[in-house]
Amino acid sequence: MVTLSEAPTAGDRRGRARRATWALALLTLLAAWGSLATGASGISLLDALGRLISGEGLSLQEQVVLWQIRLPRLATGLLVGASLAVSGAVMQGLFRNPLADPGLVGVGAGAGLGAVLAIVLGGLLPAALAGWFGMHLVPIAAFLGGWAATLILYRVSTRAGRTSVATMLLAGIALGALAGAATGVLVYAADDQQLRDLTFWNLGSLAGASWAKLSIAAPIMAIAMLGTLGLARGLNGLALGEAAAAHMGIPVQRMKNLAILCVAAATGAAVAVSGGIGFIGIVVPHLLRLSTGPDHRHLLPNAALLGAALLVGADMIARSILAPAELPIGIVTALMGAPVFLWILLRRRGLLDL
Repeated sequence: MVTLSEAPTAGDRRGRARRATWALALLTLLAAWGSLATGASGISLLDALGRLISGEGLSLQEQVVLWQIRLPRLATGLLVGASLAVSGAVMQGLFRNPLADPGLVGVGAGAGLGAVLAIVLGGLLPAALAGWFGMHLVPIAAFLGGWAATLILYRVSTRAGRTSVATMLLAGIALGALAGAATGVLVYAADDQQLRDLTFWNLGSLAGASWAKLSIAAPIMAIAMLGTLGLARGLNGLALGEAAAAHMGIPVQRMKNLAILCVAAATGAAVAVSGGIGFIGIVVPHLLRLSTGPDHRHLLPNAALLGAALLVGADMIARSILAPAELPIGIVTALMGAPVFLWILLRRRGLLDL
């Protein structure tokens, strides 16, 4: 039994959280290095860096592989992983439930429906309009679908200027079911090629990463994640309950609005460029709460680092395990996250003494 004198103090937790930040930053750098060095082309990153340092320069193939394929893929993986993990941390703090997920607000389901609409019905657009959207049609449709779902959810759960978290949870489940049903109808009407595209998109992948796509999604994800940093104090206060947070001088309703806005923007943009990737938003924040404490001042930046490192690592596995082919990254994150999620559930129920 742990006595009061043996219990960890707030200072201990802060010190542990700071040490975790440095360790996670190093882990993220190692994952980034591994991502740039991994690929079916067989190009060595060390050799390429050596030639750059010596002034020899890179061959055309090396330039294309490193600057146009691997680097945008790495940047996308870092931003998407960080966005999903930070969104999960915010949702868990907002719902005061360590098993909450960004999907609870319906952003993922709405984005998925938008993408399916673009894939299945995109051919019905006028040629001039389809040409103007080009390869951005599916990401833009996914982002708009996520935002539409969020706006509907906010309207349903807000009355007299106050947002009910419980109503938001129930409405999010209903909205997700409705979007899933509409997606099922479109999948039934899709042809073989569209079904192949839908399957790959729903399972998530960074294979289509490019600077052009990232130029649209990256500012949205970055601004949304920076916005969550201002929520740390409010989320800490909300852990004591809405009434207690209000007595502490925290503008609870404004904080809820900002939290929903940031989660919708970050998750919508992430899903738009990578497809459906699960478990990052659930597992990462919860593991950090267990190891470094619930203080969101440290939890949010650490979640960004761990989420980025995990997704980049999962992408390396997806590219390597069946090279030169690659698995959808959602399969890898599910294989990594599902056992951890099951362990969390069993541990919370007291079935595991770990």
